Amino acid sequence: MRRALLPICLLLAACAPGAPGTESPASRAAMPEAGVLPPMKGFAAPSPVPPQRANAEIARDFLDLSFRMESGRALERFSRFEGPITVRVTGRPPATLRPDLDRVLHRLRDEAGIDIRRTQDPANITIEAVSRAEIRRSLPSAACFVVPNVKSLADYRGARNNRRTDWTQIVRRETISIFVPNDASPQETRDCLHEELAQALGPLNDLYRLADSVFNDDNVHAVLTGFDMLILRAYYAPELRAGMTRDQVAERLPAILARLNPEGERIAPRFAEATPRSWIDAIQTALGPGARPATRRAAAMEAVRLAQARGWTDHRRAFSHFALGRLTQASDPDFALSQFLLADRFYGKSPATALHRAFVATQLASHAIARGDSQAALALLAPHPGVAMRHENAALLATLRMLQAEALALEGRLAEAREVRLDSLGWARYGYGADWAVATRLAEVRTLTPLNSASEER
Repeated sequence: MRRALLPICLLLAACAPGAPGTESPASRAAMPEAGVLPPMKGFAAPSPVPPQRANAEIARDFLDLSFRMESGRALERFSRFEGPITVRVTGRPPATLRPDLDRVLHRLRDEAGIDIRRTQDPANITIEAVSRAEIRRSLPSAACFVVPNVKSLADYRGARNNRRTDWTQIVRRETISIFVPNDASPQETRDCLHEELAQALGPLNDLYRLADSVFNDDNVHAVLTGFDMLILRAYYAPELRAGMTRDQVAERLPAILARLNPEGERIAPRFAEATPRSWIDAIQTALGPGARPATRRAAAMEAVRLAQARGWTDHRRAFSHFALGRLTQASDPDFALSQFLLADRFYGKSPATALHRAFVATQLASHAIARGDSQAALALLAPHPGVAMRHENAALLATLRMLQAEALALEGRLAEAREVRLDSLGWARYGYGADWAVATRLAEVRTLTPLNSASEER
């Protein structure tokens, strides 16, 4: 229902021990050519990976996503649009919003088979671009959000807590508004478009057990995956219609998935355990806004304890260790490193978590650079830029390339380091946005190198 703010894990601030926080002033010396940045880079044609799981698993996921809210409230009836869907943009959109919207709408038509198009006229879905401050005045913990039966943020404020904005009361969707930030990085705005459009069109729930989906509050996936497109294609299958019960949808779903995803019929199901509310609450306390640092760390420790007690060895166990590592980075770097190594170990058990491992690699490589081990850093980083590119995560790709540049510089390969660093900046402009944010990220990464750090201290 809304893309949450998880600043600890996925914005990658202060990505290694001793690095300054994002509030620190950036050093102009870190920027090439007296602070002149290269042009912003963008991604070519999407290359989503088809779902690699059994249809029996996917059917269970579909039902749990479609008939329950994030809060746990049950939905009695299947809800969707019927007929062609129109989308319009209002507010003050940044220059990258409409091209990014057109890309995802093209994917929804091509991959999910949804009849959806952009228009300048009043539409079924209105995307209003407003400031982050305006969004947080409405929902303090949200980076963006989606609401039914309103046409603007002002309309939402007047209708808040009204039955007409209650998703449980809606069967046939007709009017929905999405509120996205116009003063965030291009990537953050695009990520909001993907997640909120997916929930405006389809499921309203998120499931932490899904490693291959944007329908997961860990915010690892930035754009709609092959699994997500299959879910949306099934959502708009002609065999289904708005108003069906869970049992009616469940009866038709096996045949729908067999038709849409025949490969999934040949895979044996491996049903993951449902995620208990206690673990979700611990993770949200650890990573969400408002809690004190000690409370966050205690909550992350509790998430690890709960994951261990349940015998998990999947991405949820890994995410627990990753969160704890991020929260102990400044106070106990050695302990944090042990948590990142555990996260990498558990993420490494599944090919579906290659993107997750790329995030961990930034942490492990940062530690290697900080201790002057350039060869270890380069080996850790080597597999991951291609993964970040395939998953269209420019912020992650920029950070990986910046770290590679520092490792190359440590080896004395200065010409290669300059070339890689320059490449990173084009991605950073999309991933981090404003020039000051790019400069700050670059300065943070450069202070990892022992010689650079000593120079900064002097």
